[in-house]
Amino acid sequence: MGIVSRAEALKLAEEAGVDLVEISPNADPPVAKIVDWGKYQYQKMKEQQKNRKNSKQAELKQMRFGLKIGSGDLDIKLRKIRSFLEAGHKVRIQIFYRGREMAHKELGYELIDRIVALLDEDAILEQKPQMAGRNLSIVVRSKK
Repeated sequence: MGIVSRAEALKLAEEAGVDLVEISPNADPPVAKIVDWGKYQYQKMKEQQKNRKNSKQAELKQMRFGLKIGSGDLDIKLRKIRSFLEAGHKVRIQIFYRGREMAHKELGYELIDRIVALLDEDAILEQKPQMAGRNLSIVVRSKK
């Protein structure tokens, strides 16, 4: 419509039976629209709901490994981790120690290194290996 004085804009809004809403107060000159405020708020709320529904929250998935895992089982778990990463989730990889395995913590670190090497083209290490009780864990996220 072009540049209109404030008084003229208020008069036009009143004649139309709607509100004058300031859209961008920092612009020079400030930008305002003549709209039905209730309808405007309703549309904004609906748009926010739609955006919230469409934006899927990335979850933190978890995969647990024992120290004595076989290569076939390892492959299956790595395949599952890759599917989580493709879906946009972060994955916590956890190595758990049983009994006397605690005396050989270095084996867990070796297994973590092996897993990270196998996931190298799909994932980035987000958190360094961290010991918590009987568990050694890392967090990986997708490279994409």
